[in-house]
Amino acid sequence: MIPLIVIEGPTAVGKSALALDLALELQTELISADSRQVYRYLDIGTAKPSADEQSKIRHHLIDIIEPGQSYNAGSFAKDALDCARSIYDQGKIPIVCGGTGLYIRAMLTGLFPAIEINPQIRRDIDARMETEPLSEIYSELVQCDPVFAAQISCNDKQRIQRGLEVYISTGKPISQHWQEQESTSPYKPFKILVTDERANLYAKINNRVQQMLDKGLLQEIEFLLQQGYTSDDPGMKTMGYKEFIPYLLGDSSLEECQSDVCQHTRNYAKRQFTWYKKCDFDLTLNANEVSLSLVLDKINRSW
Repeated sequence: MIPLIVIEGPTAVGKSALALDLALELQTELISADSRQVYRYLDIGTAKPSADEQSKIRHHLIDIIEPGQSYNAGSFAKDALDCARSIYDQGKIPIVCGGTGLYIRAMLTGLFPAIEINPQIRRDIDARMETEPLSEIYSELVQCDPVFAAQISCNDKQRIQRGLEVYISTGKPISQHWQEQESTSPYKPFKILVTDERANLYAKINNRVQQMLDKGLLQEIEFLLQQGYTSDDPGMKTMGYKEFIPYLLGDSSLEECQSDVCQHTRNYAKRQFTWYKKCDFDLTLNANEVSLSLVLDKINRSW
């Protein structure tokens, strides 16, 4: 089995700094588990590691597709396995770091288990998707499977429908099926969660959005628009990009767009907290008390 260090945590919590320090100490390489950092040209708004950081430690699965292309958890699981094997074959322990919990779950335990759906239930939900507000159907999913709902967009029709189909057909949420699924994982992971008090994290999020603007986020988005990308492209639906497009097109004020980014990112962090409550970790650290020596000691004791 491949030993693996996995570092997770909500957006803006500081997990990337720990991952970089740990990679430098262990002289290994990092695998990004961020569904947005896969896109080329989306640098500032996705908080990609800087050129200096990437020169110190090799980062995998960053800048691998164009903003107009799609990428999913299945693709990530396959690509991450290839990266992990390559790193391990060099005598190094791979480190996975990111906040996209669905990607990490797909990597470690596989994607959704095969579940047979009653055709009539599917037809009934199809009909509801055509006639009822998506927000109401998503709210229903939140009630029956908050863990799964926390990790998908409230506008993701396909996954919302899938979540309800599974719950109604089996009487159990997808998240429970995940827990019961037998893993054929090739990994032996040591899982670390970096967390923080919500008030502290929300303040960090607000500060980060302002810092991104100061670094030139608007110019980055403008460049993407000039290249012909639009809000319909998968990469341009990224938080921090989609909200500022109306401002650049003259349809909204900068203050309104910035407020939307902050709110949407805080909402995302809240969903991440819900996701992590249902996950098991070998070590949980408060962002203000991260100790590299403690992490190394815990990892060594575990293995």
